[in-house]
Amino acid sequence: MDLQQLADLLFPSISGTLEDWEEAYPKRKLPEGASVTRLGPSPTGFIHLGNLYSAFVDERQARLSDGVMILRIEDTDQKRKVEGSEELIIRSLSHYGINFDEGVTLEGEKGDYGPYRQSERKEIYHTAGKKLVESGWAYPSFMSEEEIGALRKRQEEQKILPGIHGKWASERELTLEEVRENLLAGKEWVLRLKSRGEGRESYSICDGIRGDIRVHPNIMDTVLLKADGLPTYHFAHVVDDHFMRITHIVRGEEWLSTLPIHLEVHEALGWEPPVFCHTSHLLKMDGGNKRKLSKRRDPELSLEYYHQEGYFPEAIREYLMILLNSDYEEWRRDHPDTPLEDFSFRMEDMSSSGALFDMEKLHDVSKDVLLRISEEEILAYLLDWADRYAPECAPEMHERSSELLRILSIGRDAKKPRKDLIYARQIYQFIHYYLDGGFHIEDPLPERVSREEAIGILEEFLAGYDHEDDNSAWFAKIRAIAQDRGFALRMGDFRREPDKYKGTVADVSSVIRLGITGRASSPDLWNIMQIMGEERALKRLEDYLASLQSESIA
Repeated sequence: MDLQQLADLLFPSISGTLEDWEEAYPKRKLPEGASVTRLGPSPTGFIHLGNLYSAFVDERQARLSDGVMILRIEDTDQKRKVEGSEELIIRSLSHYGINFDEGVTLEGEKGDYGPYRQSERKEIYHTAGKKLVESGWAYPSFMSEEEIGALRKRQEEQKILPGIHGKWASERELTLEEVRENLLAGKEWVLRLKSRGEGRESYSICDGIRGDIRVHPNIMDTVLLKADGLPTYHFAHVVDDHFMRITHIVRGEEWLSTLPIHLEVHEALGWEPPVFCHTSHLLKMDGGNKRKLSKRRDPELSLEYYHQEGYFPEAIREYLMILLNSDYEEWRRDHPDTPLEDFSFRMEDMSSSGALFDMEKLHDVSKDVLLRISEEEILAYLLDWADRYAPECAPEMHERSSELLRILSIGRDAKKPRKDLIYARQIYQFIHYYLDGGFHIEDPLPERVSREEAIGILEEFLAGYDHEDDNSAWFAKIRAIAQDRGFALRMGDFRREPDKYKGTVADVSSVIRLGITGRASSPDLWNIMQIMGEERALKRLEDYLASLQSESIA
């Protein structure tokens, strides 16, 4: 068959060559050793932790080598495209410090290697497809879905690997006239790779994360161009990565099974493949066993979950770096105040056996990270979060922002600083008591304090209260109330002679704490009352006293 005639018949509108595109997208002028990485999400309306995990690897690899990071939108499956997805992707990744040098942006495309949406690169794919036909590496297939289904059924009955390969790829032998007749009849066609992997030996390649891996040759006549003229992922990313001059492809280990196809497409086009870097799955413990994080079963897989809960971007980045490089925690201990970006991240130090994602570990990391963040930054983030996710209390939070700043500061400068701030929703719930719109009595009286006893404690405390008292004078009055009412001033005394005392001074303090915060535990109560101010603090105690008295009467 005259392959040039076949190529012209299939691609009549393509007059350019791959050499033309080589000139249009020349090799980049970058420092020696610089990496060019890309993230290629589909605009499906769902961006997950795995995307961020891979993007973080892309970002570190590019930044640490003085290279380039690209955002390419892989939108060849138009049926799955969701309006607004591109903006969601860009804003979500930017929230976690992932910003691109090139590609699709909110202001339009940036860079000299676009278009950066695959749906706009059809001519390039068709030029590459035409080249493959000319060189005998691809052919048109007119088989319907019904015919393919029937073929697969026969293969399964004969216990043969299902698919278009070897002797089952009968359309490889179509004549030029048969192709022309099918086209004239209006039959839809796809372009298939004419695989040459049958009979070849497996071979070794170097994965950027896993080192040397064995690869079995591809034997499938994979679809390269679909009936609508758009490419499959297997074809599009190979063409795009070549002409965008990508040096490192970071993707999940689920793509390892299709690596032979991608390597054969590179071979067919005569191109040197980039370095493939297959990350391990994100795992979680479930019933004592490890399993993959699941979109259906695990809300924490979605980045929207972290937005809704208000996890600080710095904490997420810190935890992802721990998952990426096992020696990062030791480095962080030795460099507590050094920016994460100074860590010498290396892909070859990543685990290939699975990264165990643990929410409790993330919370521990968040506590440490928030200790390094100023109260002003924490409050600013909390207020932004509240505007979106707690609108019922956001106005009062803004109104009392200076007071909330002082609340957040309590105990953070101590010799053993507080480590109880984790993420925005948890902080919001933590300080909710301070807001008039969120205050209510949550906890019961201490077990050793009756309602009548609590009434007496509150009456005495209110009678002697002086807002000008310092912490020592304030607590001395509580001790005096406790002693007068038969409560032990020291826990040791109560433990030795429990029948001698009603309880301890801590029980007395708890009654006052409940009136101010509605909770049995809180940060330093004297500080809270000072920040709250005399009028608000006394009103809460008086209201609490009145509620106890009314319950007692009832």
